[in-house]
Amino acid sequence: MDEVDSDSEAPITDIPGVDPGRPVGCEWGPTQMLIYPTQYERADKQPGISPRMTHIQVVRRDKDIYSPILSKLFNESHGIFMTLQKVQQDCKTSKSQLIHISRNYRSVIRAYMEELHKSSVTAFDQDRVLSMEYEDQVSILSAMELIWNLCEILYVEAAQAGILIIFLLDWIKVHICQVDAMADQLLATENHAEHLYYWNVVTGYVLQGRMGEAQQLLAKKALVEPAASPMYKCMINLMKKMPIFTSSSNQSLTEFELKWRHWQEECQRCLREGTFASNKDLLLICQILTGDEDALLEKKDLLSTWYHFLVSRLLYTHPSIKPTEIYQYAEVCLDHFIPPGSRPDPLDHILLAAFEFNIHQVLKDCCFILNNWWFVAHLTDLLDHCNLLQSHNLHFGLNLREFLILEYASGLFCHNSLWQLAVDYFDHCPEFGRVYLELHIERVPLDTERKALKVLRICEQRQMSEQVRSICKIMAMKAMRNNRLGSALSWSVRAKDSFFATLISDRLLEDYSIKGSFSDFDLISNLGSSMLLSDRLTFLGKYCEFHKLYGEMQFAEAAKLLLLLMTARIAPRSFWMTLLLDALPLMEQKEVIFSMEQTYELMHCLEDVTADEMERRKELQAVGADDDVEITKLGLLRLAFTRNLAKAIVHEGTCRGS
Repeated sequence: MDEVDSDSEAPITDIPGVDPGRPVGCEWGPTQMLIYPTQYERADKQPGISPRMTHIQVVRRDKDIYSPILSKLFNESHGIFMTLQKVQQDCKTSKSQLIHISRNYRSVIRAYMEELHKSSVTAFDQDRVLSMEYEDQVSILSAMELIWNLCEILYVEAAQAGILIIFLLDWIKVHICQVDAMADQLLATENHAEHLYYWNVVTGYVLQGRMGEAQQLLAKKALVEPAASPMYKCMINLMKKMPIFTSSSNQSLTEFELKWRHWQEECQRCLREGTFASNKDLLLICQILTGDEDALLEKKDLLSTWYHFLVSRLLYTHPSIKPTEIYQYAEVCLDHFIPPGSRPDPLDHILLAAFEFNIHQVLKDCCFILNNWWFVAHLTDLLDHCNLLQSHNLHFGLNLREFLILEYASGLFCHNSLWQLAVDYFDHCPEFGRVYLELHIERVPLDTERKALKVLRICEQRQMSEQVRSICKIMAMKAMRNNRLGSALSWSVRAKDSFFATLISDRLLEDYSIKGSFSDFDLISNLGSSMLLSDRLTFLGKYCEFHKLYGEMQFAEAAKLLLLLMTARIAPRSFWMTLLLDALPLMEQKEVIFSMEQTYELMHCLEDVTADEMERRKELQAVGADDDVEITKLGLLRLAFTRNLAKAIVHEGTCRGS
């Protein structure tokens, strides 16, 4: 379906948790109208309703491919995509390879997210609108990385109970940066323990399971307040004792859970004994360590998002949670962060669907809210290589992976340089990739011969003979319109188009008749077996060979070839006079070039030309015109042939006598 530019802007969607309060552009694309039922489809299924479109959905052109920075993202991710396809072809992809490739994708997203942010800062003073566009793109890329990272943990890494919470903590650390921003300000001062953000930073570290950093700050506070030092040391000891499950350790999940319960009991005992009663901040931290929900919600401003709250809550209540159990906790945590009467945002729906292990809903919602196909195409390809999408085919015959890659690649073909990347994407769509490539390659504007050669090479490598002929014909026509006959001949030969090759050969012969020389002599002389494409092209090639022999003073060979061109009747009749005139310089040589028999053959050809000329003269006389020049040429040729015949008779008689 062709995209249509529209003056009206698409609706704006806010994505919380990525950059609060920042608008993120949400544009529709052609795939949405396939994934979601159109009004036509809905009406068609309802009795009594006429299946007629009530409005036209205007689709905006995907502008992201024209962003210089995002174009770099598309280029770099193409290399990762090709690596994944090659790994699969060479051998069965291992889990470690898939994880490595997934992280490569995320690192590329983050790199260009940072580059866009720098560009936004640079452009802020000169162009506020452009700066805001860059920041919007940063927000979108941030949301993409957030979703991708979660999918990597749940689907690619497939983290199991115990180690899962460690991956989720890393996920939160990467994407919730509020605590780090405050920590930077705190550490920039000399007296860290007295800073306004001190307790927020310590609590924030605890909420993210960063116990080592929290302990360091508490130790500094203990030095500043010697009287309360035992209390701080007690909290530090509690943090040090906190059990952490690691896949490399030999302990079982049961052993970890037993240690965890003992540690929690120790934390609760401290609360009961009032160990931290004199310090409300330490008391709150201890309550958090025991998994007190009210204590966690008291620091809602530090949590900032429901999914941070979810991970922090699980860390201190159910650290050995199984992947399939998270969804029920996620729903409850989301409810705490949704204001009364409000509905979850699109990003919330995607994350919930991911926790529910509803992969297809994740991809469907991403198609709905994101403004390009890059994300869904590459994520779907990765998940397909993890064998997670094998059971899902669309109702019109495609599997989901191929459908989304085809959509993404089709968009790339609109760009004047990214279209070359799209070729590789089509190559790795086994069902319809070649069909799409054949359709799109014909629409690439052939602005220059260099670009045409690139397109031609692509088609030749894939044995797309029809497209090869089409491209060559187009370029031949362009060259011919610009009177570049040599280039036009070269393209027509590549196209193996005998008709067009004949047409251009005639033009070259006409040009020779006027100028007396060939402008593309070297090209014509080196046609090789290609000259057999048509009789006229064969004649043109051989005629140039005659001139070459004549220039090298191989007169006998040149004479044989000239006579052959005449007697083989492959030369156009209009060119016979030129060929006969070409024989005159050979007859003026001191030695006899044309034998008596060859001279008779030339005379027969001259008679044919004379007959044609008489017919033409009668036609000219009928309209009151005459052409004395041609008559003069015929007279000169008769005289020259007669003299050469006499010389040949004498020469051959002398040779016989001796």
